[in-house]
Amino acid sequence: MPPIPRRDLRNLVRKLGANARPSQQKTALTFISGLVGDPESLVAIDDAGAIPPFVQLLGHGSPVEVQRDAAGSLAHLAQKAENAAKIAAAGAIPPLVQMLRSGASIVAQEAAAGALSNLAWIAENAVAIAAAGGIPPLVQLLGSGSPARALETATGALAALARIPEIAGPIAAAGAVPPLVQLLGAGFPEKVQSNAAMALMHLAWVAEIAATIAAAGAIPPLVQLLLGPGSMAHERVHQPH
Repeated sequence: MPPIPRRDLRNLVRKLGANARPSQQKTALTFISGLVGDPESLVAIDDAGAIPPFVQLLGHGSPVEVQRDAAGSLAHLAQKAENAAKIAAAGAIPPLVQMLRSGASIVAQEAAAGALSNLAWIAENAVAIAAAGGIPPLVQLLGSGSPARALETATGALAALARIPEIAGPIAAAGAVPPLVQLLGAGFPEKVQSNAAMALMHLAWVAEIAATIAAAGAIPPLVQLLLGPGSMAHERVHQPH
């Protein structure tokens, strides 16, 4: 797709605003969401001022599919650290956590967890996510009924959050260790296993939690992951720390 002229992109961003009709918002959001996979377009979208209206669309007044697309777009934008800081500053964390809690749509929850996963690699954002109550709903998404994409985004978010020592304890207290250990097992997608291994690695920096991880039976499946050279999970287990 040829790059969209920046003036046209700014016009689309204006249609995301509160003064636009819902049909205009949805059309503009659908179009812009289709651009976020392109790194060059991400720069243009940020330059056009899309982050604040994306955050506004996460609110209760938006339809679930609009919240989902806005969260998905923010997840892509948050892959760049400077954007992640802007997204948090625009107030995205509380409504993203609320999307996790609402349970209205598993796809919307996946999108919210994906955005939080990328935001959480900045330490200040991780602390804000924990303070907003993001840990319990992320742990809930690890349940056996969750689809693969939900497991991937939730484990990714918990892996990022667990890097912060003061957050590791609340993650363990929320009951994350047993499901994370379960997700190491055969039958789960490699990316889910990889994220679960990373989360457990970060949690294990706290001695008491390391003992809990071992008691939950993590050592045999981690050894099994070690037997698969070249896999993403294998690399996570071998990552220096």
